[in-house]
Amino acid sequence: AVYERRFYLTNLANGIKLQNVYMTFGGTSWGWLPAPVVYTSYDYGAAIDEARNQTSKLVPMKQIGLMLESVPDLGELDRAADVTAANPAIKTYHLANPSTGAHFYFLRNDAASEQSVTLPVSVSGSQVTVPYSGGGIRLTRKDMKVVATGIAAGRRTLRYTTAQPMYAATIGARDVALLIGRTGDPVELSLAFAAAPAVSVLAGSATSSYDGTAGALRVNAQLAGLIRVLIEPPDGSAPLLLLLADDEESAAFWAHDTSRGPVLVRGPALLRNVFAMGPVAALNGDTTAASDLEIWAPSGVRRLLWNGSAIPARHTDSGSLSASAQLPAPAQVTLPALTKWRYAPENPESAPGFDDSAWTLADKTTSFSTTPVPAGQPVLFADDYGFHYGDVWYRGSYNAEAGAQSVSLSYSSGTQGMLMAWLDGVPLGTHRQPVPTKAQDSQSTWTATATFAVPAALSGPGAHVLAVLVRPMAHSEDGGSNDAHKAARGLTAAAFSGAAPSVTWRIQGADTAAADPLRGPLNNGGLHGERSGWHLPTFGDGGWQRMSLPSADTSQGVGWLRTTFNLAIPRGVDASIGLTLTDDPARAYRVQIFLNGWNLGQYINDVGPQHTFALPNGILRTRGHNTLALAVLRAGTTPAGPSSVSLTLLGLTAGGVPVEDLPLTATDGRRH
Repeated sequence: AVYERRFYLTNLANGIKLQNVYMTFGGTSWGWLPAPVVYTSYDYGAAIDEARNQTSKLVPMKQIGLMLESVPDLGELDRAADVTAANPAIKTYHLANPSTGAHFYFLRNDAASEQSVTLPVSVSGSQVTVPYSGGGIRLTRKDMKVVATGIAAGRRTLRYTTAQPMYAATIGARDVALLIGRTGDPVELSLAFAAAPAVSVLAGSATSSYDGTAGALRVNAQLAGLIRVLIEPPDGSAPLLLLLADDEESAAFWAHDTSRGPVLVRGPALLRNVFAMGPVAALNGDTTAASDLEIWAPSGVRRLLWNGSAIPARHTDSGSLSASAQLPAPAQVTLPALTKWRYAPENPESAPGFDDSAWTLADKTTSFSTTPVPAGQPVLFADDYGFHYGDVWYRGSYNAEAGAQSVSLSYSSGTQGMLMAWLDGVPLGTHRQPVPTKAQDSQSTWTATATFAVPAALSGPGAHVLAVLVRPMAHSEDGGSNDAHKAARGLTAAAFSGAAPSVTWRIQGADTAAADPLRGPLNNGGLHGERSGWHLPTFGDGGWQRMSLPSADTSQGVGWLRTTFNLAIPRGVDASIGLTLTDDPARAYRVQIFLNGWNLGQYINDVGPQHTFALPNGILRTRGHNTLALAVLRAGTTPAGPSSVSLTLLGLTAGGVPVEDLPLTATDGRRH
């Protein structure tokens, strides 16, 4: 949260008017979408995480966003005369609006400790040191805040404020101004009044004093929760309600414009919509716990609806309408255990007698890839044969006149790619790219050569079949504009020790001719189970072996696990659910996760760090039947799991938006 605040306030302090917020929602890099530099989750500490929960980062984002929306002076700022704060540890940016005369002082604390500072500011053409009452403006470590002068608070003018403006508007018959800061911050603000107004502290603790000579009212407080101060001018003009909130309280405020004017709402975890119709304000939103509901609404609003239900409410001395009881928390949800697993082994492609006659013949001599083609060998790069995503199989048939003691297989895969090889059905071994370090180039093509010893029994002359499974980790980004995305994927070369046989290669990857029209081409790779529909909910697995977890298979290759489960999430409850896999990190295997046929990510047990994968509602049938399929690639070097697979509740709200499950068509989006 502190980093978010300092980053974007620094942008504003440098006069930047166009912001790219990175990032608001994390989301999921489903299927084979992610480049090799990221995991399945594409979150990066987002303000709204992958499970759609609000994080602490959303608080400054909302504070700054509403400030930009309700303080129009920020739209026209020029650099103003340099101002030096009393504390040299604080960097001060001074900007002013030439049209309105408003001034903004962006105070940045780069120190690793809390700092306090006083500051000379321009107020109506005169210089005033704030805070006037003594002490200082508090800045927590590595933090930033805004001091403003000459800005509007509804129809009133704030001479200065050491609390950051968040929202101000005229709502009904009164002005409302919301100002924020850190818990414990001393704040001071001054307002212009020709005569002393009546000041009432409605909640919290605050003091006030009036200077008749300057025609100014000063309010002082120390932020703790929500402080409410009502200021009523002696001339009977519109009152001003000051809301002084710390960060936690500010998170409960939401602003919305209606056809009848602005509204300000306090309480729920999320406000989606407000409609003001006659005496009724109809609100839609979410709660994550029992919550207050309070609204400052246009004049005449006397009744509240929350998500379509009438809510008893009363008028408050703050000029708001407040629900008589809290909005309810979401109903609790119990998730089923994942049991009744069925298992089937895979990779028939590794057997010498497998029929690969329908596979694509590798007969190209030139490539569109930037990777050089080895002299004297055909192009083996997967993309040149139309296989752009997921696993790729190679089968090389040859007649050997003399024995070979080893075979070397070069491949290009991206970070954490891997290769498995079999000769005449006998496993030769598994090779994988190393775990990357910060020093390694994220745009690297990640090429390697795996050399396997040929068993003596298979090194003699005669017909042989070399089967190779390559898992590329998708294509590189091209952020450096260096054509990194054009690097080859798959096998790049093969060489035998001793006499080099003439090898005929055939390739099979994702079945592009029968690409899933519902889920898209990035949903599937070239595993036998994927080509045969083992990941689809309509597949019949009744003949598969029953098994229980944990599993501990030590063989090299591919196996599939399938199970089903039912959910009955109550209507009106939005449950965000994930799938969690845990195991001994020494076990070398990886899992492709398919939910109702959708490829939702890749788990690498001995690398991590991701163990929980979001299951998006809509794909996940929250009130119905679900099919989970796991394609497990085992390195053959250790026992391989998975050991534990479970559903995890990632977030729970009451309200939300209705979710319709994706349709299950007669062919389930697949041609057979």
